[in-house]
Amino acid sequence: MAPGRVAVVVEGRELTVSNLDKVLYPEAAFTKAEVIDYYVRVAPALLPHLGDRGLTLKRFPDGVNAPGFFEKRCPGHRPEWVETAPGPGDRAGPIGYCVLNSAAALAWAANLAALELHAPLARCGDIESPTMVVFDLDPGPGRAMAACCEVALAVREVVGELGLVCTAKTSGSKGLQVYLPLNRPHSHDHTSSFALAVAQLLERRRPDLVVTTQAREARREKVLIDWSQNSRHKTTIGVYSLRARPRPTVSTPVTWDEVAEGVEGAPLSFEAAEVLDRIDRLGDLFSSALTVHQDLPAPRR
Repeated sequence: MAPGRVAVVVEGRELTVSNLDKVLYPEAAFTKAEVIDYYVRVAPALLPHLGDRGLTLKRFPDGVNAPGFFEKRCPGHRPEWVETAPGPGDRAGPIGYCVLNSAAALAWAANLAALELHAPLARCGDIESPTMVVFDLDPGPGRAMAACCEVALAVREVVGELGLVCTAKTSGSKGLQVYLPLNRPHSHDHTSSFALAVAQLLERRRPDLVVTTQAREARREKVLIDWSQNSRHKTTIGVYSLRARPRPTVSTPVTWDEVAEGVEGAPLSFEAAEVLDRIDRLGDLFSSALTVHQDLPAPRR
């Protein structure tokens, strides 16, 4: 075997990993070995959410201080036990996306320096039926996480008025995401129109805080509710995925009490080791995304 390459066995699957001491997060001295270890250890919590979705990988072979790249098409040099599934594709036609449905598959992707796992809202068995609605909250210039938390609580209040429940997670970067579980048949058009309606309602209620347009100047001192993330071809950062930030932060489920505390300035940023500890103590705070079944109001005609 070539120098720097090591054969390992993960849950009965043998794979070759390499350059384990390569530092991918220089500020934290966090190595590729630690990235692989994180994904193997977080697998029991992550796989129920992402293991049946065709994922887009964002790879950083030279670490987070160098440019990364998105990879929709699952690499042809994958092991035979790493499955693929069709997804929205692109202008060139259908694409076989990676299905990372085991700890070994996650370890294989981590060895490619696929730090970020971006997931569609539909499972690979039915790419036309999103299982949830997402409200992606992104602070514009002059705003930060506290403002995102305030908007998240407002989203929760609006959907609560409709008898619906939702859950939140950090993006692992600077924003927050609110998910409304469905787990019943809905179309992407339906979920997109619902997300837009909620976003526009909040924009009317809180014009000082909320915006629904992507224009940079319009976003100054406001929080963008990016309802367009519900489009069929879009992906959002997967729950428990690492992010390519200076430190190994993770897209982390949070409680509504934590969101409320975030409005007052409590930090909502968690690194890999903290997330593993949270799972040990609190369990999977994103479990309702799998277990809650609810229907959106019928779309207006």
